[in-house]
Amino acid sequence: MSFACFEAVPDMPPVDEIVAYLKQLSRPTMSERLAEADRSGIALIQPRSGVGSQRKMIALLDVLNRPDTADCLTLTIDSHTRLLKFDTAKRLLMQAPEQLNGYPLVAHGYQAVREITERYDRPIQVRHGSPDGRRLFVESIAGGIQSFEGGGISYNLPYCRNVSLELSLRAWQEIDQACGGLEELGCPIDREFFGSLSAVLMPPSISLAVILLEAVLASRAGCRCLSLAYPQSGNIIQDVAAMQSIRQLATRYVDASAKVYPVLHEFMGVFPQDIERAQTLILFGGLTGRLGRATKIINKTSQEAIGIPDAEVNAEGIRRTRLAYEDYFSFLDVPRDRVDEEAYWIQRETQELLDPILSKPDLITAIVEAFHDGRLDIPFPSNRREALGRIAPVRDSGIAIRFADTGKLPFSDEVKAHNKAKCKQSAPDASIFKRVRDSIMYFA
Repeated sequence: MSFACFEAVPDMPPVDEIVAYLKQLSRPTMSERLAEADRSGIALIQPRSGVGSQRKMIALLDVLNRPDTADCLTLTIDSHTRLLKFDTAKRLLMQAPEQLNGYPLVAHGYQAVREITERYDRPIQVRHGSPDGRRLFVESIAGGIQSFEGGGISYNLPYCRNVSLELSLRAWQEIDQACGGLEELGCPIDREFFGSLSAVLMPPSISLAVILLEAVLASRAGCRCLSLAYPQSGNIIQDVAAMQSIRQLATRYVDASAKVYPVLHEFMGVFPQDIERAQTLILFGGLTGRLGRATKIINKTSQEAIGIPDAEVNAEGIRRTRLAYEDYFSFLDVPRDRVDEEAYWIQRETQELLDPILSKPDLITAIVEAFHDGRLDIPFPSNRREALGRIAPVRDSGIAIRFADTGKLPFSDEVKAHNKAKCKQSAPDASIFKRVRDSIMYFA
């Protein structure tokens, strides 16, 4: 067992005291709720939520904790804390908390987090976006949180301009090792991986390759509850196939002793400003999660295109997503032969990306080298020092996301030909810039 990240934070209770605190909490853990949801086939619905002050954070969670709303709650962390600017977050918390775009958990401290975890009977997750989440992780666990999102790839390349990928992977390795140690002590921590990445036109195989790499690293460190999150593309055949592929690929790559749960992010791209269209897109996300057998759905709101939603609108978005699980939608299905065909190509692409990397003895070094060479890549990365950003995704005639340019990805000729043929179906004479732009703006 390794608890190096706990030992590096001053004024923390000993690990055994934290473990005792976690065990005496009366609410179910996220791991338990995920297992129940997976057995029932009815996904947990989770919002995003985070504001600066303790009082307003509790007021927001009180609304989302009503019986007809969230199955699990969220502390979404502010951008200063994500980037380890703890002093700035503390200053703003004291002087102008309304200027914080999330909950400054480290500035509040673990005792304030305990006030929240002891107030609710539902599991709570920390969502953030930090390339180095060690301090945040320690304060969260000490505060009673048992679900922590992120990874060294997904919380670096889409968010940071110049943070070393190796350093972020090594930092997250310490978090995973601590989760493995807590698992041995009887305190399972749900580790969720952010497959949305840059959240714009994400090809399923790119999303799945990244979250599977992070899941493999976590499972090797002893993590046993792994939530693999995929972003809704908008083509329901492709999305159901991708959700199906998470389970199938996990059996190939992830330690069999770990439980793997598919999570769906409702559409993460440019949302329509029209309220009715936005509400329809949210319901569509819920139906996608139902047909794809998601274990959990991260919901959106009708104010997505406008700004940060208020509590009531957030709660309404949860209720709209939940409508997808009503009996009167039980007649809905998708052509399973088309899903199987799409899943074949998604899994083939993912395997062609992963197999050369996973064959190397040092996985972290192999991941870093693959991104530097372009053998792994993501569209539109913020961190151009660590990822090339050479791939160009577009929507085909059925709005599924394809590779118009595969960059330096090591795809076979058959995979390249498949993508080329699909891309030809949609505006073949338009410039690549226009096709990418139109693809991004499709739902807006």
